[in-house]
Amino acid sequence: MSAPDVFAPTTLGPVRLRNRTVKAATFEGRTPHGQVTDGLLDYHLAVARGGIGLTTVAYLAVAPEGRTHREQVVVGPATAGGLRRLTDAVHETGAAIAGQVGHAGPVANGRSNGVRALSSSRMPSPLSMQVVGAATERDLTRITRAYVAAARVLVDAGFDVLELHMAHSYLVSSFLAPGLNRRRDRWGGSLENRARLARQVARAVREEVGSACAVTAKLSVSDGFRGGVTTEESLETARMLESDGHLDALQLSGGSSLMNPMYLFRGEAPVAEFAATMPPLVRWGMRTPVGRSFLKAYDFEEAYFRDKALRFRSALAMPLVLLGGINRLETMQQAMADGFDLVAMGRAVLREPDLVNRLASGAAVGGACVHCNRCMPTIYSGTRCPVVVELGATRG
Repeated sequence: MSAPDVFAPTTLGPVRLRNRTVKAATFEGRTPHGQVTDGLLDYHLAVARGGIGLTTVAYLAVAPEGRTHREQVVVGPATAGGLRRLTDAVHETGAAIAGQVGHAGPVANGRSNGVRALSSSRMPSPLSMQVVGAATERDLTRITRAYVAAARVLVDAGFDVLELHMAHSYLVSSFLAPGLNRRRDRWGGSLENRARLARQVARAVREEVGSACAVTAKLSVSDGFRGGVTTEESLETARMLESDGHLDALQLSGGSSLMNPMYLFRGEAPVAEFAATMPPLVRWGMRTPVGRSFLKAYDFEEAYFRDKALRFRSALAMPLVLLGGINRLETMQQAMADGFDLVAMGRAVLREPDLVNRLASGAAVGGACVHCNRCMPTIYSGTRCPVVVELGATRG
């Protein structure tokens, strides 16, 4: 069989997509008061008008303590109107829209949020310099119900896809990682116990939304730190999720926002740029050997998760989304030939929001992103490509 055309229409669960491209969830830095803004609309409209099949809004928290920091949307009645305005605007372009739904767990900055952060087990937070609490049975019941309530709000607001965040050391991922989950109750120990929260959330959300939207999950192919999620255990978790039958697809990611963020991004580590955005104490810490080791530099190669993702493709029948520095048409076509159902791009379409249209028309064979990663620290002031800003200033 010939590989499908990446620019041809397809389906994701009950949702029709105009093509097989996804704008990956990357925090936009455009919700300064936790509300949808014109800036957030413009950010997603740029890639929607630029040809993307599905644009993903990040990051939509299910509870106040589940924000990475206070300038993020908590899904609920107070934010529903703005979310509806966003979905209506994106739908007018012909693109579909996903909401990345999650609880940041130990990645949350409790000092910023004014609410104590939670994790699978008690641990110190390098973000807030506070102690992150271990989630209780009551917390997990409340948070699961919060996922359900958020899912209903997002479906009513017109979202086509809900992407459940189960990666990057966020709450669900912290339960999956044996080095973070030191519990001795039914939520810890064996992988079956550690995967209980992921399966419970997926089931609860699917039972709430039915076929009103697609439900996917972001899962790590590996976390990239000792004690993190390994490829072998992640694959077994994926098998459990597939067997449960509550998800329409898995998006395969990697790395840890808490322990090893550059494992997700690869390429140059923007240490100086990150330090410049931080408070003085954190800025000093980032200049120490320990701080510098937090942002490890990894050699960049396009589709850097492909080798591990192919193991998932061989073992699973469910649709899979390939992610990881995808920038060229040739790579997208290879992903289709490999059997992946969709391809997700982040930095490439931040640099060039119209890249998909240009690739589809033959006006380009690849993107201009050089993966310098200087975009990463801009999440605190409005996510953008500094290279584009500099080029614009030069031309002006």
